[in-house]
Amino acid sequence: MNRTERLSAILDLLAADGQVEVEEIVGKLAVSPATARRDLDSLAHERLLTRTRGGATSGAVSYDLPGRYNRDNFALQKQQIAHAASALIPKGAVIGLCGGTTSTALAQVLSTREDLMEPSNRPTLTVVTNAINIAAQLAIRPNFKIMVTGGVVSPRSYELVGPYADSILDRVALDYAFIGVNGIEPGSGPTINDEGEASVNAKMARRASEAYILADASKIGQRAFATMDRSNFDHIITDSAITAAQLQAFQEAGTTVIVAPQL
Repeated sequence: MNRTERLSAILDLLAADGQVEVEEIVGKLAVSPATARRDLDSLAHERLLTRTRGGATSGAVSYDLPGRYNRDNFALQKQQIAHAASALIPKGAVIGLCGGTTSTALAQVLSTREDLMEPSNRPTLTVVTNAINIAAQLAIRPNFKIMVTGGVVSPRSYELVGPYADSILDRVALDYAFIGVNGIEPGSGPTINDEGEASVNAKMARRASEAYILADASKIGQRAFATMDRSNFDHIITDSAITAAQLQAFQEAGTTVIVAPQL
């Protein structure tokens, strides 16, 4: 079992019970206590768990989305995607962030970037979001300027949707937009489970100079209910589980694929 597989297995153990002990990791994964502690420290650094004296709990990641999102089999991959997306964002940029687990992971990474925490008399990052959990998460960062769209809250995702969200987005210009999806197919574009969220996501992408789809490889080849215009999306950030055939299909469709490095 390599390191990435081991970290994923630890997250699976954590998701099952809400806590995990070093001794449990040692017994189930056949690693040394020192390795188990290093792995837990690494996951804690990425804010995927909270370290305790003898192990870890899931408290750090359970607050930010409704309960059905908390058990995520692709949390590590989404952290990898989040780091790759963060690397594209320069200090002082204006970005759009929709809701969802991968966008929330990106918000977590941005909130810990040292260069964005440096003292400044101007915002080191401006974030426009329709996700109230992301706004609350980033609002405590004094260097960040946070704009929240209006709209009606979706209890499934904590996203604001509807015409009030559209009217706010009509009045902003974004450098980058980062959009999470439920499915994406080469040549036919991204899809979302909810038509209201799809509409806001598409508008956010149109207001940006560059729009990026954030999608772990499990979303590739999947199709959800509501479509978004593929002409707004020329870039996708995914993880290393993307196949060579899928990568080629995206490239032939004119989509630039960024494969996030493993952490």
